[in-house]
Amino acid sequence: MKITILCVGKIKEAYLRDGIAEYRKRLSRYCKLEIVEVADEKTPDRASDATEAQIRNTEGIRLLKYLSEDAYVITLAIDGKQLDSVSLAKEIQQIGVKSYGHIIFVIGGSLGLAEEVLQRADFALSFSRMTFPHQLMRMILLEQIYRSYRIINHEPYHK
Repeated sequence: MKITILCVGKIKEAYLRDGIAEYRKRLSRYCKLEIVEVADEKTPDRASDATEAQIRNTEGIRLLKYLSEDAYVITLAIDGKQLDSVSLAKEIQQIGVKSYGHIIFVIGGSLGLAEEVLQRADFALSFSRMTFPHQLMRMILLEQIYRSYRIINHEPYHK
C-alpha cells in the first residue's frame, strides 16, 4: 500500500523533523510512505474572513493537484469522524481490501482546508475537537498510521 501525507507548509522545528523521520523509518516495513508539502500562505494579523477564505482557496488549489482519482482521500478535519486506534486500523485495512492501492491523508494549513478539498475527500477524520498545530498533527498522524499497521499485523504496541 502506498500512503501519502499531503500537507501545507514545511516542518521548521527540529524535534518534529526527528519524530517524523523516526515514524517514516518504522513505517517503511509496512507501506510505501510519501510526504508531499505544498507552500503555505502567510496569514496577516487580524485577517478578514474574505482574506482567510482566499488563503484556504490558494492552498487548496495547490493540494488538489496531488489528489489523484484512483486514491482514497482522507482529510483531517475538526468536524470529521472520530475513531479510536483499532477503528482506524480497520479503516486502513478495509481501504486495501476495496482495491485502493493508495491512501492520501490531507492536512491543511493553519486556517484549515478549502471547501473543494473537503468535498473531494472519501472520508473526513478528526483526531479531536481540539485544535492542534498542523506541523504537530503530521507526527501524530504518522504515529497513528504506524500503530494501525501494528494492530493489523497483530503485533504488540503500547497502549
